[in-house]
Amino acid sequence: MILTLFLYVGFMHIWHKPFIYRATAGFIMVLVVSLIWTLFRIEAFIRLTDIITEWSEFGGWHFASVFIFLCWTGLFHGMRYNDLLQTEHRIMLKAEAEAREEQMKRMHAQTIARDAQIKMLRYQLNPHFLCNTLNAISSLVEVNESEKAQSMTVQLSRFLRHSLDNNPDTKLSLENEVKALNLYLEIEKTRFGDRLSLDFQIDEKAKLAMVPSLLLQPIIENSMKHAIAQNELGGTISIQAKVVQQRLIMQLSDTGSGSKIGKSKMESSKGRGVGLRNINERLKVLYENDFSVNIDLLPLGGLRTTIEIPCEYSTTGSGYPIINQERLSENEYKV
Repeated sequence: MILTLFLYVGFMHIWHKPFIYRATAGFIMVLVVSLIWTLFRIEAFIRLTDIITEWSEFGGWHFASVFIFLCWTGLFHGMRYNDLLQTEHRIMLKAEAEAREEQMKRMHAQTIARDAQIKMLRYQLNPHFLCNTLNAISSLVEVNESEKAQSMTVQLSRFLRHSLDNNPDTKLSLENEVKALNLYLEIEKTRFGDRLSLDFQIDEKAKLAMVPSLLLQPIIENSMKHAIAQNELGGTISIQAKVVQQRLIMQLSDTGSGSKIGKSKMESSKGRGVGLRNINERLKVLYENDFSVNIDLLPLGGLRTTIEIPCEYSTTGSGYPIINQERLSENEYKV
């Protein structure tokens, strides 16, 4: 036991040395300790038995001693490596726990930032729409259309109340989105009267699909500003929505301003206004790259905006199943 203490100190001293150095030095230490132990054993045996012929068998005695201390060396290294393994395992578990906690903090921070960004983009719509509507009310007052101005003010109040009552970072069904859109269109109907026609074609399966609140209103507002208001005869705004292979496809189009739109003007119209930029930013935050927004020029001069997003249904609603049908051709859902 005393000799193994020397081995322990020696092995600990060379523990961090290269493997070859440790193996060589360790074997030499085992031979030396075994030699001392063999000399002690033979001398003790002779004194106890008075048999002095044992020195002739020194090699056998030494081999047995080497075997004993090699076994002790193996046991020492096994326990040592097991202890290091357990320590490393505890360190790894602690590091994983810290990394998991850090990840949770980062995910929480990202969620807060994402919600803040959605709210910022969503609230950006109200001042944009409000300025246009107040200008229209001001124009009605200037031409002594006080009744229309009063009616539009009441409708504006109702629309803004609906906007404030709905949480901007949540989604609502397309059916409710269209109802909110009608609040806005009531304001425009007061302004344009019979010059404004509407054509809504929304499939039953698409009505319950979840969409970001006030997603369509900026596009309709652009159509009102750049098409209906500039056409003496007014025009028609159309909305089509359907679900194709678990994708919600919404198409919004207008009949244009009454004059042909050149390609350069059409290209510039793709980026017009705060509304379309806002839609792209909001969809990018919500769906990353799993969406598309395309604007096409119609033969009669109007514009068609196609929005495609994943089809989602509310888990707290009627549980309407996501359909699974063959993808329709592009011509089948054109306006």
